[in-house]
Amino acid sequence: MSLKSLLAWCLLMPAVCAAGDRVSVSGGVLEGTTSADSSIRIFKGVPFAAPPVGDLRWRAPQPVPEWEGARRADYWGTRCMQGDMFGGPLITRDTTMGEDCLYLNVWTPAESADENHPVLVVFHGGGFAAGSSSEPRTDGEWFARQGIVVVAVNYRLSVFGFLAHPELSAESDGRGSGNYGMLDQVAALEWVRDNVSAFGGDPDNVTINGESAGSMSVSAHMASPLSQHLFHKAIGQSGAFFASPSDSMGATSLLDRERAGVDLVVSFGADSIADLRDVSADIMLAAVMDKGGWDYPPGIDGYFMPTNVSEIYGVGEQADIPLLAGWTASELGMVIALSPEQPTAETNAAEIQTQFGPNAERIMAVYPAADNAEAAQSAADLISDLFAGFSTWKWIEVHAETSDASVYRYRFDRVRPDDPESVHGAIHADDIEYSFNTLDSKNENWHPEDYDVAMIMATAFANFVKTGDPNGGVVPDWPEFGESRQVMYFDTESGSGPEEHRDRYEVLDGLVSD
Repeated sequence: MSLKSLLAWCLLMPAVCAAGDRVSVSGGVLEGTTSADSSIRIFKGVPFAAPPVGDLRWRAPQPVPEWEGARRADYWGTRCMQGDMFGGPLITRDTTMGEDCLYLNVWTPAESADENHPVLVVFHGGGFAAGSSSEPRTDGEWFARQGIVVVAVNYRLSVFGFLAHPELSAESDGRGSGNYGMLDQVAALEWVRDNVSAFGGDPDNVTINGESAGSMSVSAHMASPLSQHLFHKAIGQSGAFFASPSDSMGATSLLDRERAGVDLVVSFGADSIADLRDVSADIMLAAVMDKGGWDYPPGIDGYFMPTNVSEIYGVGEQADIPLLAGWTASELGMVIALSPEQPTAETNAAEIQTQFGPNAERIMAVYPAADNAEAAQSAADLISDLFAGFSTWKWIEVHAETSDASVYRYRFDRVRPDDPESVHGAIHADDIEYSFNTLDSKNENWHPEDYDVAMIMATAFANFVKTGDPNGGVVPDWPEFGESRQVMYFDTESGSGPEEHRDRYEVLDGLVSD
């Protein structure tokens, strides 16, 4: 809408135009809503790119089309296509699912564009196959009340976001294929750069945050030449693109992902990608879910991810920015806790021998199993480290070594009350509600101590978003990790202390290097 048209429209509807929940962004004018007490302005379902449908399926995101008049931004946008990946759907507040899903949500404390608040951009988790920017546990209202503009982003998932194929690589002018979901995130960061000032945000003080796949995304953006200049601080929770001995977090090659794409075309009896673009999204998703839904991760494409992320960090070519990162005490401990056949000292040793062969003794030396109880704990520790603990540790280590910026490391130890899955420690994603201070988004038997932990952790994150330093207010002293080797342990008695289990991570690191 032109300025002349907007002024004419405002003359006809002056009361609406005077409202504080109206902003002009790329594409047109948005009309948002507010929190219950009217102190926080909220804009839901904001389009940041063109709908990636039809011929735009498996293409880089395109500019958002302009709209006429004021677009209502008081309802959650559509979540991206996804299956029930974790024994059921992730809890989201959007009511529709589809390919037309490139939307974001904004929470702002600003009353006008003249303010200059720090900005937090959130990439949701979900294994690059599920999740949404509308998840209640990552609601941005609490952070907005701390003076921060929050932007939560959708991005294409699974086969729709990460299909690679030789034809797609050929039509991309040398930009590879298979990272469309990551390019969506880049487009969202560019949208923030160009538009966040309209919400009273400071485009020169942007922090990106993510948990699990979102954390892996953060590590990749710090390394990518496309996006590392679009933000100024980073927070990662349980995950990074650094390979473990099981390669659970490493980046896959373009060739391997192109082969998977060829197999998909063949499975549909199609002759080309053009034919596959004609297949309905529902049919495409059903076919992928029949095989589990996990076959389409991001990876090296020569463009967004020009080479292994670890290599970029290794030579210090990542963004030289402050990093706050950590993981939970027992990321996948629930796999052991809920197993009908509990590990024993004998079976644990046999399993390690099978998995690690000539390196089994090195593993058993740091994951001991003198008795059955110790075997179960060590099994939980090992599977957790291979899943996310080691990759996050390595990310922090390398950034501290090759960057001049400050690094803050944490471990989340608080076990959810009455939780049988957490026998071996706090599990994957348990820290999300605490770090966003959104415990009440989940119906749990929370104790007063949980609210205390949440206040401390969320305050530390908010401090970091504002200044690059988590210290201040209720947060116990949290030394910078690179100099002190001190870690913040979030629990009923939160506080910093020496890092634990370095011997485990050094052994795993040696196996990766070998």
